[in-house]
Amino acid sequence: MAVTNKKLQRRNKIRKSIRRKLSGTSERPRLSVYKSNKAIYAQIINDELGNTLAHATSVEVETKNANLDIAKAVGKKIAEKAVANGISEVVFDRGGYIYHGKVKALAEGAREGGLKF
Repeated sequence: MAVTNKKLQRRNKIRKSIRRKLSGTSERPRLSVYKSNKAIYAQIINDELGNTLAHATSVEVETKNANLDIAKAVGKKIAEKAVANGISEVVFDRGGYIYHGKVKALAEGAREGGLKF
């Protein structure tokens, strides 16, 4: 249990450091990533108003197994929803995770879908 607690504390410390430096505006909302053991989630958030403008999960992509292909599909799905809402540029918030693996695949999928960050 202590190892899990230390990992969570470390990620939360990194997450807070990232959030101090960036925030979403109406012109460039924040693309936030969260991953669990079973799924990966993405939200586009306007921090000025506190609104979630779009969201996508691996559950929407017909499976809960969060591998690289599914993460990329979630990135494309969030980009599709963002473009439909008139959002073309975002600020990427990796949520304390390292930019590697599933987080990187989600970012690449969002870029392929038309988002710029």
